[in-house]
Amino acid sequence: MHLLSIAAALAALPAAFCLHEQAPLNSHSKLHGAAAADKHAPSYRKALLDLHRNLVSIPSISGAEHDVGQWLVNYLVSKDFRTDVQLVAPREGTPKGAQRFNVLAWPGKHEKSRPRVLVSSHIDVVPPYIAYGIDDGPVTKDTVIRGRGSVDAKAAVAAMTIAVEELVAAGRVKDDDVMLVFVVGEEVAGDGMITFSDAALARDEPPSWHSVIFGEPTESKLVCGHKGALFCELKVTGRASHSGYPWLGKSANELLIHAVSKILETDLGSSELYGNTTFNLGLMEGGVAANVVPASATGKFGARVAIGPEKDGHLIVKKRIQDILDQVDKDAFKMTCSPGYGTVDCNCDVEGFETLTVNYGTDVANLKGNFTRYLYGPGSILVAHGENEALTVGDLELAVENYGKLIEHALSKKD
Repeated sequence: MHLLSIAAALAALPAAFCLHEQAPLNSHSKLHGAAAADKHAPSYRKALLDLHRNLVSIPSISGAEHDVGQWLVNYLVSKDFRTDVQLVAPREGTPKGAQRFNVLAWPGKHEKSRPRVLVSSHIDVVPPYIAYGIDDGPVTKDTVIRGRGSVDAKAAVAAMTIAVEELVAAGRVKDDDVMLVFVVGEEVAGDGMITFSDAALARDEPPSWHSVIFGEPTESKLVCGHKGALFCELKVTGRASHSGYPWLGKSANELLIHAVSKILETDLGSSELYGNTTFNLGLMEGGVAANVVPASATGKFGARVAIGPEKDGHLIVKKRIQDILDQVDKDAFKMTCSPGYGTVDCNCDVEGFETLTVNYGTDVANLKGNFTRYLYGPGSILVAHGENEALTVGDLELAVENYGKLIEHALSKKD
């Protein structure tokens, strides 16, 4: 059955859990099998690099993830996974008539899966598209791979997939142990994971998983948690006048600048683990001409929240910002915020892993429920959204091994 026919059938369903059968095909060799051409290479190197190259080569800027999702479903079917596509609403950037969907997959022959562990990352990327590239010459662990999504987060998608394939081939996981969950929209609104979470909670039976392994660039370290997030728009109302007589008006630009200056000087919230809450005014505009006192201004900011709890730590920060706005001019400011969250704690008590905390947001907070959360992935967030996004073959291969370890660690825990 072709993906498009599956997606069309799903369009009539409130929660997409429609399944299709496929015949068995080949699988990879055992996790610690013989090396490939390079005597130091793992046996799965070619499969890993081929998968990663194909994923990175397909543009999938948030909103336009259809093509990479379709390719990924076809790949997983060819590797004898059961697959399910879960429709997600179109958004800005979605081509007319195109569909967006999460990709769910699990090994075995069961039409329905009740996995104990989810392994999840995202298939959307930030703009602009940057073509895949790899160093010339023989491939070694130091060979560098470049391209948009090569790190964030198609590296995790590829490494997770190969790790599960290897564990299945080695007989180290059972059919109902693991489900792959690859979502859209993480880079913009988290709508893919929110859709998955809402659908899972809406089912008659409770979710079966007790652990979820999330994939993001973490420098191959296990994350103990990450900062929360608060994103808001400020609209400032002033009063226009001739710039030669500024006292006759009220400058909306000056009010915004004054407020932001006070915000930057204020401790919005800090903690020992996560440090200080940071504030970034990412967009500011206002006024109509240099000789007119501006009657209106707009600012958009993002705050990385360093305090909890996860449910409402961001609201504490929001109130502190609102208090400053009221001090500057109680009537001039209107603040509108999108949903946020406080600090997000993850489990990092796994033997053999270095640990760290990170300042960026993830889909961890968008998956609701009571389960153990792990956050790990290859590559560095410091290059993830830049022109120099890249990682090494060794980073990818280490991630395969470490995802395998995390999956087995999670499965060893009682439900």
